[in-house]
Amino acid sequence: MDIEVLALLTNMVGADRVSAAEADRLLHGRDQSSHAPHLPDAVVWPHTTAEVSAILKLANERRIPIVGWGAGSSLEGNPIPVQGGIVVDFQQMNRILAVHAADFQAVVQPGIFYKDMNKILGQQGLFFAPDPGANASIGGMIANNAAGTRTVKYGATRDNVLALEVVLANGEIIRTGSRSVKQSAGYDLTHLIIGSEGTLALVTEATLKLAPLPEHFSAVLATFESTAVAAAAVYQIIGSGLGPAALELLDAAAVSYMNMDESINLPVAPTLLMEFHGATAETLQTELRLVQEICLDGGAAHFSAGVGRAERDRLWHGRHQLGEILFRAHPNEMYLITDVAVPISRYPELAAYTADLINQMSFRGALFGHAGDGNLHTVIFTPEASRERDLHRFNDQVVQKALQLDGTCTGEHGVGIGKQKYMVHEHGEAALGLMRQIKQLLDPHGIMNPGKVLG
Repeated sequence: MDIEVLALLTNMVGADRVSAAEADRLLHGRDQSSHAPHLPDAVVWPHTTAEVSAILKLANERRIPIVGWGAGSSLEGNPIPVQGGIVVDFQQMNRILAVHAADFQAVVQPGIFYKDMNKILGQQGLFFAPDPGANASIGGMIANNAAGTRTVKYGATRDNVLALEVVLANGEIIRTGSRSVKQSAGYDLTHLIIGSEGTLALVTEATLKLAPLPEHFSAVLATFESTAVAAAAVYQIIGSGLGPAALELLDAAAVSYMNMDESINLPVAPTLLMEFHGATAETLQTELRLVQEICLDGGAAHFSAGVGRAERDRLWHGRHQLGEILFRAHPNEMYLITDVAVPISRYPELAAYTADLINQMSFRGALFGHAGDGNLHTVIFTPEASRERDLHRFNDQVVQKALQLDGTCTGEHGVGIGKQKYMVHEHGEAALGLMRQIKQLLDPHGIMNPGKVLG
C-alpha cells in the first residue's frame, strides 16, 4: 500500500481507524469458507456515509480494489480481497437510526449484527425475519441476499428491504426505493444492489421491513425412515397450503452431530424440524393437527408438537450450531459446503440424489437444508489431501443436478469465488454479458470487490 494513500486515508478517518498491520490484515483475509485467504493491503473503519464516499473516490482515482466487510461469516469467499487493496470494515457503522413501529420498519446502518439488532427490536415486539443462522451483519446479508430458516414464510433478505443508501465506485451517494411498501417508479435499483456482493456499490444505510413477534407458536419434530421419504413429506406439507414459519430437513448424520451438544437428545433418524405461528391458539392447533396427519400419512415414524418456548429455543439453537459442531468434529480436515435450491416439487429428487452421492463417494458429513423453500446444503469432509478434486467433483455433480431440475447453483450463499464457473450454465452467455455491461457502467475501473460473481 502506497504510503501516500495511507496518509490520505488517515486524514479522512483518523489514525485509529486505518491499519496496515499484519494482524488486522489477517483477520480480513478470509471468511468461513474453504477458499484460500488473501490479505488486503489496508483496513479502514468508517463512521459515516461521507467517509465511505471519500474512501471510494480516492480508490477510484488510484485504481485501488475495494472490498466491503461485515462479520466475515459468508461461506463462498464473498469478501475475500483476492486482489488486495482496501477492506472497508463497517463494524463501527452499527446503529439503528430509526424505528417506525407503526409501519413495521427500521432504518439501520450496515454494520449492525442481525441477532443484536433483533434483541433491540424485540423490545418493541418486532423482528427482522430473514435468519441466516450466523450473527451476520445486515450489510453482509444484503450483499449476499441471505436467507435461512424462516424464508419459507417471510422471504429472503431481498423481500424484506424497502430502500437503500449506497455509495458508487466513484464516491457518488444515491438512494434507492422508499418507505412505501408498494413501489413502481422506475427501474428497481434496490433489488439490483441486493445480492450483488459489493461488486456494484457499498451499502451505507438500509430501510428494513419488520414483522411482529408471534404470540402463538409451536416447534414440530417428525422423523422418517429415509432422507428421501422426509423430503417427499416436505412437498406434501407445502402443497397442502399450510404456512410453516420454518421447515428444515436434517439427515440422520446431521441429527447425530447435533446430539454432540449435550442439551440435544433427538432420535437419530432423518428429521423434519418445523415451526408454525398462529394468530390464535385455536388456529395454531388446527394447523398442527393437519401437519401431523400429512406427516403420518407420508410415513413418519414419530411426530411431536406443542413444545414450549424453552424446548423450541433449544432445538433451534442446536440447528444453528450444526455447522460449528461439524467443524469441531473434523478438525484440520478438508471440507466443502454446498448450497443449491430447486422448485419445491423437485426437492425430493434433489435430496435423494445428494444423499446417495455422499454414500457413493464415501464422504463424512451431513445433509440438511431449508426444505420449505427448496434449499439444500451439505458439509462434507475428508482427511485425505489427495481427495480435494473429489470434493469439487461432488459439488459439480450436485450443482449440475440442481440445474437439471430447473434450480440454481446458489440458494443463499451467493456466487463469491466458488460458484462463478456455473454462472454461464445457469444464465447463458447473453444474460451474463448484460451483467458485465451493468458492472462496467457502475464500476468502469473494476475496483468493487474484483474477482467476484463475474470473475
